[in-house]
Amino acid sequence: MENHCYKAYARQIKKIRTVLGKPLTLTEKILYAHLYDPHGLKPCARGEDYANFRPDRVAMQDATAQMALLQFMISGKKESAVPASVHCDHLIRASLGAEKDLETAAAANREVYTFLASACDRYGITFWKPGAGIIHQTLLENYAFPGGMMVGTDSHTPNAGGLAMLAVGVGGADAVDVMTGMAWELKMPRIIGVRLTGELSGWVSPKDVILKLAGLLTVKGATNAVIEYFGTGTRSIPATGKATICNMGAEVGATSSIFPYDSEMELYLQATGRPRLAAQAGAVRDSLQADPEVTAHPANHYDRLLEIDLSGLEPHVNGPFTPDAATPLSRLAAKVREMGYPDRVEAGLIGSCTNSSYQDLDRAASLAIQAKEKNLPVRAQLIVNPGSRMIEHTETVKTLENSGAVIMANACGPCIGQWTRVNSDPARPNTIVTSFNRNFAKRADGNPNTHSFIASPEITVALAIAGSLSFNPLKDRLKNRNGAWVSLDPPQGNRFPPGGFPHVDKGFVPPTGKTGQVTVLPHSQRLQLLRPFPAWNGKDFTGMALLIRVKGKCTTDHISMAGEWLRFRGHLENISDNLLMGAVNAFNGKTNCVLNRESRLYGTVSAVAKEYKSKGIPSIVVAEDNYGEGSSREHAAMEPRFLNVKAILAKSFARIHETNLKKQGLLALTFARPEDYDKIREDDTFALTGLTAFAPHRPLTVTLTHADGTTASFEVNHTCNTVQIGWFKAGSALNANSLSQ
Repeated sequence: MENHCYKAYARQIKKIRTVLGKPLTLTEKILYAHLYDPHGLKPCARGEDYANFRPDRVAMQDATAQMALLQFMISGKKESAVPASVHCDHLIRASLGAEKDLETAAAANREVYTFLASACDRYGITFWKPGAGIIHQTLLENYAFPGGMMVGTDSHTPNAGGLAMLAVGVGGADAVDVMTGMAWELKMPRIIGVRLTGELSGWVSPKDVILKLAGLLTVKGATNAVIEYFGTGTRSIPATGKATICNMGAEVGATSSIFPYDSEMELYLQATGRPRLAAQAGAVRDSLQADPEVTAHPANHYDRLLEIDLSGLEPHVNGPFTPDAATPLSRLAAKVREMGYPDRVEAGLIGSCTNSSYQDLDRAASLAIQAKEKNLPVRAQLIVNPGSRMIEHTETVKTLENSGAVIMANACGPCIGQWTRVNSDPARPNTIVTSFNRNFAKRADGNPNTHSFIASPEITVALAIAGSLSFNPLKDRLKNRNGAWVSLDPPQGNRFPPGGFPHVDKGFVPPTGKTGQVTVLPHSQRLQLLRPFPAWNGKDFTGMALLIRVKGKCTTDHISMAGEWLRFRGHLENISDNLLMGAVNAFNGKTNCVLNRESRLYGTVSAVAKEYKSKGIPSIVVAEDNYGEGSSREHAAMEPRFLNVKAILAKSFARIHETNLKKQGLLALTFARPEDYDKIREDDTFALTGLTAFAPHRPLTVTLTHADGTTASFEVNHTCNTVQIGWFKAGSALNANSLSQ
């Protein structure tokens, strides 16, 4: 469907409805329409059965594309089997402003950019240059289309659901499967229906819908599920607002999120130069939304049903330290006092892949204009990351710059830890407010004392103007420079620039196929050719050392930090030095400090793992709930695999990370009884038995040998199907796929 040929789509949906024998949700229509083998159409049980799909497109950002392309290079394929693109938005630091930061990035990352550009040209992939735009905004403006399916090596790929596209964040190995023309496997997701009624107004924005929903679902409440929005309230939300809501579905663990096709999407397609596509999609509108029987009786068709009245919704501020700590703005001041959060807002940051659309920035700019007209100082530093060159070159961005905001490059910047923040006293607790999607400790500036809160761009700017987290613009007033008390009026903003988006060089380079061999220097510190991981030796695992027993939240940021480590995303050996350095050791409460059972001394996680590996000692990682929450970065799976970790044993996993572990030949195991986590001692030796009879739904057994000679055993579960067990036995999915070709 990449050529937007919808002629057969309605007939295809009719056939699916007949075979399944029931009305269809929008999610089901797109999933079944993209089965790898359409002739094998049959009902699949949600949350149980695995299915193979044929996505229309692959998207990669520069940090994850390096490892994905390095894996693709050893697949032996001559070009990508589907349209694909690479977007350089992660490696650009936010420091002095767009122009200087891009110059710095070009020099610092020249080797990586050259590799990505040449590999893209060699394998038929479109290359988007540094500064061209943030991947998900760029995809929405150029590639997303109603009814399509896309995978992307970034967890916020579901942003494209704002244009009724089912888009899923995956690891690089999944992307490689699709680019080599192989089937992409996914457990058929459950479907959570969210009915929206009423209309947004005043200070309330689309961001507040997902901020509220995050509080209802929590960070793992939508794991292995698609969130499908429906109802009269969807029609009043602009396409970019829908994208914002879908984008942050990743923060509740959702596989994807999607809205039905409507006139707002049609307007967006027309405004971004795709009127033909809008007309084609409009002709099959009924196939791009849930069947009427579904919306009339949603409880019969969704696995879980929620409802949000947009007319009664109020602005939310979520945080700190987790995106599901949702607080209505009317209760925020009391919470600040109760919890002792630093009230002074030191920085307000808007943009990122979640809220960098034209309307987002135009509404924010309307508040900046008010501040100037009402003689109000902006008390906090204001930083803006526009979403694309089309947005960057609008009058709105100039207005924000004239108000004193620092305009950074069209890149991720502070949202992923690429922020050079000047802070005279990092030990001092401080508060920032952002319009981003994540606020884990240390994520934005590397400082554990920074309390990061998430809000809409409008609320972020209002709190930056006030310089206070307790300020409620809906009712509070501010004293201006003349000593008068004034109020901020509700923000206003256009969906699109009044004269249309400016015609600018978008910053992409289509492939020519003229590049020959893509070279990687043998002694490079940024890039390293991959070697296949070794296959399983056919035996149970014995003599395993405990590498770390993790306490509490352990996101992919804890497992493989971003920030300064982004420069090693193409060098597996070098980036493995950051393995689990942010995880808290349950035995001493410290980070990056674990017992080396050989020396009886404490060392960094990676150093201890390297010593074990050098001595042929396998190891295991033990963790708590939702292990691997957050980013799609497969480095968090490849690093332990590289350092001879054999299994991750957790109370539960985040979806993308569990798949990434399986793809790299690592065992992702869960406690049959969560309380068995407490049986594990710091110097235990592990045995994992049952592997010689490894089969779906068959538990394995862990036996602990304590230092005093006593033992303890318990069952552990896995979710591997027959194909995934094949990945384990071959050493990785890539190995297994290579053997099958």
